[in-house]
Amino acid sequence: MNGFKLSNWRRWWELYPHATALYPDWDLAADTTVAMLRTEAGRHPYDRELSDLIGELSTRSDTFRNRWAAHNVLLHRSGTKRFHHPVIGDVSFAYEVMELSADTGLTLTAYSPEPNSTSQDALSLLASWAATLDQNHRDQDSQTAGFRGHPSPNDD
Repeated sequence: MNGFKLSNWRRWWELYPHATALYPDWDLAADTTVAMLRTEAGRHPYDRELSDLIGELSTRSDTFRNRWAAHNVLLHRSGTKRFHHPVIGDVSFAYEVMELSADTGLTLTAYSPEPNSTSQDALSLLASWAATLDQNHRDQDSQTAGFRGHPSPNDD
């Protein structure tokens, strides 16, 4: 595991209250995450950074410690994940994990809503909402450009 992933694991557990809001199935997500971490620990038993992370999480979080003690192991390759988004609500995505042969241990996870589902509709709504926000920011930037010493697009 690389430092980026390990720092994400640490943040995920330290921000526990925020993580519970993102996952409608929090207990399942937490169990899966710890089982995946245990799988990585089995693959890399001499990885000092990984063992330090497990030790840190075990001493700081009763929840993590109890899940770690269950000794569950999971190779997580495909399935369905549910998320709660603050703007569009609950959405569900099918996912698949793909190994990248160019770099051992590097994977790519692709998420996709089922066609013609409420999740696909919600994702389209989110994309439209985000595009509107982006356009509003661009419009505001162009209107204030003249105040920053740059000509405004409306200046001739």
